[in-house]
Amino acid sequence: MDIGTIIGLVLAFGLITFGMGSYATAFIDFPSMLIVLGGTLGAIFVFFPLENLMGLGGIVRNVFFARTQQTSTLIATIIDFAGRARREGILSLQNVSNETDDAFFVKGINLVVDGIEETVIEDILTTEVDFLEERHKNGAEMLASMGALSPAFGMIGTLIGLVIMLQNLEDTSAIGPSMAIALITTFYGALLANLVFIPFSGKLKARSQQEVLLRRRTLEGILAIGAGNNPRVVEQKLNAYLAPRLRASLTG
Repeated sequence: MDIGTIIGLVLAFGLITFGMGSYATAFIDFPSMLIVLGGTLGAIFVFFPLENLMGLGGIVRNVFFARTQQTSTLIATIIDFAGRARREGILSLQNVSNETDDAFFVKGINLVVDGIEETVIEDILTTEVDFLEERHKNGAEMLASMGALSPAFGMIGTLIGLVIMLQNLEDTSAIGPSMAIALITTFYGALLANLVFIPFSGKLKARSQQEVLLRRRTLEGILAIGAGNNPRVVEQKLNAYLAPRLRASLTG
C-alpha cells in the first residue's frame, strides 16, 4: 500500500474538516454530491470508450496498491544472471521463471535462451514497453478528465440551486436548502478535482514513468546477457540509469 497517498488524503481531509469546526455537518449535502459525482461519471462514460472505463476501478486501486520493484534488486539479479550465463552458458537460464516473478524479465530471458536475434528481441520488448506506457497514459487521462469536469458540474449545481431559489423566493423555508445546493456543489467539485482526481492522475503518471524506466533498464540488461557481456560491464550499463549516489557496487 502507498503510505504517502494515505497520509496525504487523511491530512488534507482531516485539516479541512478541522477548519470547518462545528459547522462540518453543514457541508454534507447528498443532492449536491449526486449532481457533482453523477454528472462527472456520466460525462466520463460519454468521453471514453466503455472498454476503457471497465478498468477504472483497477486504475484507482493502482494509486494505493501498486507494487514497485526495487532498482537495486533488479540490477543485482541481472548481474547474477549475466555471470551465470558466462560461466555455465545461456541455457543455464532456461528455468529463470522459478527464480523471479518479473514476467517481462522472464519473457526477455526466454527469448535469449531460444536464440532469437538481438534486434528482434529489442523490437519485441520495446513494443511491449510502448504499449504499457500507452495503457498507463489512458488511465491517467481518465482521472485527469474527471478532475477537469468535476468543477464544471459544481458550477452547474450552483446554477441549479440559484434557479430553485429564485423560483421560491416567497417560500423562505426553501431558500436555505437551495442556497446549500448552490454553494456546496461548487465546494464538492473543487475538492474532488484538486484533492482526488488530479492528484491521483499525477500519481499514476509518476508510477508509469518509474515502471517504464525500470522496463528499459531490464531490456538493457537482457540484451547485455544475450551478448555475453562481462557482469562488470553489465553493472556499469545499468548504473547509468541511477543517480551517482545510488551507484554502489552490486557485484560483490
